[in-house]
Amino acid sequence: MAYLSDSRKRLTIHDLLKMKREGRKIVMITAYDALFASLVDAAGVDMVLVGDSVAPVLAGEETTIPATVEQMIYHGKIVRRGLTHPVLVVDLPFLSYQVSIPDAIANAGRILKKTGATAVKLEGGSRWAPTVAALVGAGIPVMGHLGFTPQSVHQLGGFKIQGKQADAAAQLVDDAIAIEQAGAFSMVLELMPRPVAAAVTKAVSIPTIGIGAGPDCDGQVLVLHDMLGLNEGFTPKFLKRYAELGQAAREAIGRFAAEVRDGHYPGPEHTHG
Repeated sequence: MAYLSDSRKRLTIHDLLKMKREGRKIVMITAYDALFASLVDAAGVDMVLVGDSVAPVLAGEETTIPATVEQMIYHGKIVRRGLTHPVLVVDLPFLSYQVSIPDAIANAGRILKKTGATAVKLEGGSRWAPTVAALVGAGIPVMGHLGFTPQSVHQLGGFKIQGKQADAAAQLVDDAIAIEQAGAFSMVLELMPRPVAAAVTKAVSIPTIGIGAGPDCDGQVLVLHDMLGLNEGFTPKFLKRYAELGQAAREAIGRFAAEVRDGHYPGPEHTHG
């Protein structure tokens, strides 16, 4: 593919809304550091998410629940250094917005001030519409997140598809409308049947970004380490691996170890003097 030049303008949430109106698909991916951020930036993605998935992906936790505001600030700040073009969104971690609206504003505002991100993302439906409205009222752009919400994994009974029953599907549509009316500029739809995601996408005028929600969403998101084959134990149906970097890394490290042990590295070409 042809990479975009560094002269590209930085995208805004209004550009994303325009993309939905024009029927252009939105590309979103996660990143957690400046190096990978610079790579996804050069590849021409539209949005980058610093997700609370940093807890299981990088920190070895079982769920996203242990992620903290401090973690999100640290990773958001270093990702921002690697970006020139995409909209940067940072997750609000567990209990950073659920306790009270003042807490939500304080935590979200601090994340934006410290990281230089464009927006924050929070999980949940109609119940959280007042929080979304308060954040937007304070000048903080908000991305919603419906369907399977990882911070509620224990309440949901595990990593399960949401909206399979008619009443649950109807509730997801109602939740999406409520989140849009509260002022969100977009929303992630995670782990839901294709017809439900299609109905949600049709019901709202803001972009929907799918993960395990089928092709009818306005865009798609994957966790970078999953799609590159670095997180080899994670193999859900929706995931397509575009590389096998886990295997490549093991092989490269193995060759390095072998060359050190047999004296082939460093060779004369790697030695000073």
